[in-house]
Amino acid sequence: MGSTGALEVEEAVASCLALLSTATERDWDGVRAGRLEWSCRRTAEHIASDLISYAGQLAGRAQHAYLPFDIALDDGTDNSGVLEVIGATGALLSATVRTTPREVRAFHPLPFRSANREGFAAMGTAEVLVHTHDIAEGLGLTYQPARELAEFVLTRIFPHIRPGADPWRTLLWATGRGNLPGRAPVTGWRWHNNLVLPTERLTLEGVHPAAAADLVNGGDGGFEWIPGGPFQGTREAATFMTKAYQAGLHRPEFGVFALVRQEDGRAIGGMGFHSVPDEEGRTEVGYDLVEGARGQGYATEALRALTGWALARDDVHTVLATVEHDNLASQAVVSRVGFKQAGEDDEGLIYELGG
Repeated sequence: MGSTGALEVEEAVASCLALLSTATERDWDGVRAGRLEWSCRRTAEHIASDLISYAGQLAGRAQHAYLPFDIALDDGTDNSGVLEVIGATGALLSATVRTTPREVRAFHPLPFRSANREGFAAMGTAEVLVHTHDIAEGLGLTYQPARELAEFVLTRIFPHIRPGADPWRTLLWATGRGNLPGRAPVTGWRWHNNLVLPTERLTLEGVHPAAAADLVNGGDGGFEWIPGGPFQGTREAATFMTKAYQAGLHRPEFGVFALVRQEDGRAIGGMGFHSVPDEEGRTEVGYDLVEGARGQGYATEALRALTGWALARDDVHTVLATVEHDNLASQAVVSRVGFKQAGEDDEGLIYELGG
């Protein structure tokens, strides 16, 4: 995949400055920013505040709350000065994203209490894009950022949103700022950073739609794999997830997870759900490991963590697993986790684990 998100932050900030620099002589204090209650000036200051906050969270490796600091502009700062601050704080976030290791996560409340560098880059890019739109709407300007920027945001932190033909219009709709044919107006929204589940030796990292698409196309999904990875089963799971995302049926916490070794940050396999829970609270899990990681207890460790997380939820009552008739190793894995054989079909033995 290649991108950490640093370039997208830079391009979003550049698009913001290019447009708003044409209107610095206007009255930003006396004009509301689009549908917001804030003025255009307050909204511009908010952009800078978010950018420096995200940079601080990531650089400081904050784990439990927002770092206790804020940004304040000097009295008398004019509109051009505000834009200079946006440029500087954007550069700080971009530099932080570039220099932060992939596995590092820092506190953010929505929705799973943390985000990695890509998540913070996507959140920063989203803040710049949608609030530049708000200011532009208030000032009567036309703002049309690059298609790729909106797509970057949607595929990283809006995985639950069905993509549309125009990513920018889709992002505006998803954040309550516009309408899309055939879709009800959005009155309440939030973004979704990926879910991460730690175990003793592994980290189960939720795969976002852009990473899944990369896996489908033969890429690495943004992970460094041990030799032989990713295995075919992971690519097939990514294919199913991509289809669910395109249909608007994907829920990120019931998608695909990469199994990453904590000792070296390398991915060794994939695990995930075939679908969201049905009306009876049943969902099915599947997994595979790269050959070099088999026989070391990794699958048992990961499956125990993922099923434990699922069964602790109110909407999951039973986890299923189908194992091929001749796959004795996988049958041993599900048995060690506590699954009981409940039947069989042409595809294999059917195991169940209840809450």
